[in-house]
Amino acid sequence: MAETTNLLTIGQFSSLSRLSVRMLRHYDAHGVLVPVDIDTRTGYRRYATHQLADAADIRTLRDVGFGVSAIGALLAARGTPAWPHALRLQRDSLVEELRAAQGRLSLINRLLEQGAPIMSITIQRRTIPAMTVVALRGTVPSYRDEGQLWERMLPALTSQAITPTGPCGVIEHDEQYTERDVDLSIVMPVAPGTRVDAPLEILELPERDCLVAQVRGSYDQISEAHDLISVRLTAEDLAVRNDGTIASKAFNWYLTTPDQVPEDSS
Repeated sequence: MAETTNLLTIGQFSSLSRLSVRMLRHYDAHGVLVPVDIDTRTGYRRYATHQLADAADIRTLRDVGFGVSAIGALLAARGTPAWPHALRLQRDSLVEELRAAQGRLSLINRLLEQGAPIMSITIQRRTIPAMTVVALRGTVPSYRDEGQLWERMLPALTSQAITPTGPCGVIEHDEQYTERDVDLSIVMPVAPGTRVDAPLEILELPERDCLVAQVRGSYDQISEAHDLISVRLTAEDLAVRNDGTIASKAFNWYLTTPDQVPEDSS
């Protein structure tokens, strides 16, 4: 049996570590924080004071969202490159969760406005003229990450001295709404005959008969605009172009962009 002098009872260790007795038993059962001594007759657990440092790391890792199995692996990785790498990945995950929560809060706030006219969506059937656009296509984690493509495109436009002739937009290439790994092209109209170098490309968009939803309000209402277009398509029994060409894709055009106006009043 290990020397028990100056060891802490589970209650004492719980008080000092700020981990409940229940959680200490849980971490013991999973091999994450094992007492240095367990009385074979009574089952009493005793901890050494040096284990308080492990307990502090465990508490912090738990509080930032790691599960018990991940905590055990991370404790073993302290002092190696795996430790900061895992923390950075968790930070990125928490940032995405925060963005999602902020979007839900925005929706709740609108519901609490009791019908105040903070936004409007109008649907029109229009003929969109043919146009030449410069495009950059790429896959981003989600629709909200469209900005990653703009961060690549804008320097390329500047370096190639390309001047847009109208509002920017985005083409959604996926055949259905997807939760992750979204295939997008960001686009800007340019003069016919414009030439570009990779990674940019020129697309020739034909004249199209379209249902157009114009959104006045927050950018996170774009999904609702798509819903209203679907309702109009059904109500009027309109045919949906489905030939796989670029003209059959969903387009969003930004008359104002988030860098020009606050997102909740665009």
